Amino acid sequence: MGVTQVIIGVPKEICPGEERVALTPANVGALLKKQGVEILIERGAGEAAGFQDGDYEAAGAKLVDRDQIFSNARAILQVQTPGSNTTNGDKDVDNLKADQFLIGMTDPLANPQFAQTLAEHKVTGIALELVPRITRAQSMDVLSSMAMIAGYKCVLLAANASHRMFPMNMTAAGTLNASRVFVMGAGVAGLQACATAKRLGAIVEAYDVRPAAREQILSVGAKPVELDLDTGEAEGSGGYAKAQGEDFLKRQRELMTEVIKEMDVVVTTAAVPGAKSPILVTADMVKAMKPGSVIVDLAAERGGNCELTQAGETVVEHGVTIIGPTNVPSSVAFHASQMFGKNMENLLKLLLDDNGDLQLDFEDQIVADTVISHDGDVPQARLREMLGLPELKKAEPEAPAEGGDSNGEEDK
Repeated sequence: MGVTQVIIGVPKEICPGEERVALTPANVGALLKKQGVEILIERGAGEAAGFQDGDYEAAGAKLVDRDQIFSNARAILQVQTPGSNTTNGDKDVDNLKADQFLIGMTDPLANPQFAQTLAEHKVTGIALELVPRITRAQSMDVLSSMAMIAGYKCVLLAANASHRMFPMNMTAAGTLNASRVFVMGAGVAGLQACATAKRLGAIVEAYDVRPAAREQILSVGAKPVELDLDTGEAEGSGGYAKAQGEDFLKRQRELMTEVIKEMDVVVTTAAVPGAKSPILVTADMVKAMKPGSVIVDLAAERGGNCELTQAGETVVEHGVTIIGPTNVPSSVAFHASQMFGKNMENLLKLLLDDNGDLQLDFEDQIVADTVISHDGDVPQARLREMLGLPELKKAEPEAPAEGGDSNGEEDK
């Protein structure tokens, strides 16, 4: 029997309202095929997402109390680490030990100080939000997985709040016209919102500042809305939209008012990593909309794309219902956990060597981009810049040692 090299621990999520779990029983079974890996699951960790303790035991995990995970695990996996769980995550920071790995969502661009906190604790932190958008890393891309879930669910929220049905219906009592749905932002969430609204029978239109989004909008059955704006510099790295100046946004809002006043449902999804969400729908634009219309603002957690959005609340202004949901993926906890767990599993398979030990190869872009703390320092270049830390210098190749023996080998 192989010697255990790494104990992986999954505690129950403690962030209020968080129902996801970092690994499902299927992920446990797949990871245990690695020699030398042991997995500890806190009792009840998966219950809110529909995964019972018995399912984890059957997959080969050991059920333990929370303190045993923080005492014994080399790698601790969380959906929301204390970096993103600023409500009550501090209690977990106090339980971390030197040389442990903490892997999960850390909200690094909004909370870079957490990387320094982990460094001070000599903890290796890996932020899943920083997985690069490269082909090899697609199977580890938590943001895309969760955005897909959010895009689906937000349309259901809109349909539930709307006074209208989405599909057209021809009945003996007359024809019911299809709802008009407008999606602002055609990233992963926006495209899934378009596809879901289309499946429900709505007439769907969408807008994105990135010129490349036009073909993507068409691919999900929606109609692209084109505004008379210069969008040549609108796309940043990784396919995300780039923050725009106020002159651009003002002109965009003027043109957009004419579009949204005809809509029954508006879904906003525009987010810029590490920055406040841009205001795309002003109070005056809401006032111009039809009474009974619905806005679902998926950017509510970052301040919202609608000026009147209140995060975590549903408000009615000028006869328009404005929904500002937070942590939408948690409301679809089973499938969100399934996707999150698979992303986590794939990342762990990259980090685990053949003996089941955790290895960090900083020449690998995935490792270099996601490791936010290691060996008491913050190695991630972007976070160092945000924290005002000096740029790390790459180690110079060692010069050949003097006094080698007669066959040219260096002294050992």
